[in-house]
Amino acid sequence: MGFRKKNKQIAAKTPGELDAMQAAGEIVGRTLQAVKAAAKPGVSTLELDQVAEATIRDAGAIPTFLGYNGFTGSICASVNEVIVHGIPNAATILKEGDLVSIDCGATFDGWVGDSAWSFGIGELATDVDKLNRATEWVLMEGLKAMIPGNKLTDVSYALEQATWAAEDKFDVELHIVDGYGGHGIGRTMHEDPYLANEGRPGRGPIIQEGSVLAIEPMLTLGTEDSRVLDDDWTVVTLDGSWSAHWEHTVAATAQGPRILTPRF
Repeated sequence: MGFRKKNKQIAAKTPGELDAMQAAGEIVGRTLQAVKAAAKPGVSTLELDQVAEATIRDAGAIPTFLGYNGFTGSICASVNEVIVHGIPNAATILKEGDLVSIDCGATFDGWVGDSAWSFGIGELATDVDKLNRATEWVLMEGLKAMIPGNKLTDVSYALEQATWAAEDKFDVELHIVDGYGGHGIGRTMHEDPYLANEGRPGRGPIIQEGSVLAIEPMLTLGTEDSRVLDDDWTVVTLDGSWSAHWEHTVAATAQGPRILTPRF
């Protein structure tokens, strides 16, 4: 007699562990707010990084990104055509109309929070503003699939369907960046499974009560294709079109999705 293989599940955290993860996530949220407040024309992304590191350390946490596989910043600061993993530096000076994506992680009491958002420096061009608002909306719509009993790719599918709905809602053409997505998260920043931002539903491990994923749509105005610069980190659109990136760490609970990286 054969044995049925048990359906694989995404690891679950206890309610207490989710509270501990939210404590880390709230530090990330406050850090993002501090960075946004400091982001003005004439300010470098290195200065934003210094604000982020000070905010994280003042809260008693550790910048998760700093030193991660050799990364030199406490945040990823990605401007305009940079999709993700922009290295903070003194040469990148913000100017009016820029779209800045800030990705931030903090480790607190052994748990990691990870979140990203994009915002304009001053007033954004109309199509860029639509892109940014659409990407935020896609995140908030897609994370609704983070409920116990769903499968991993139900979230992927929800993100994809939200993207196409956002094209109509915001009257903008959108492209889902190929090859990048979200991930499991807990005591380390990147845990299994990988979460694609598009795909067929009903596949992959089961989301259980207490499962946690970092959900992060990355959308562009012109292409799904990207390349990595010679620094081995910075990811840019292949055609130079602008990109937006939004991310929350989200837990599946009996009461529905719980955002562990709130921004008060």
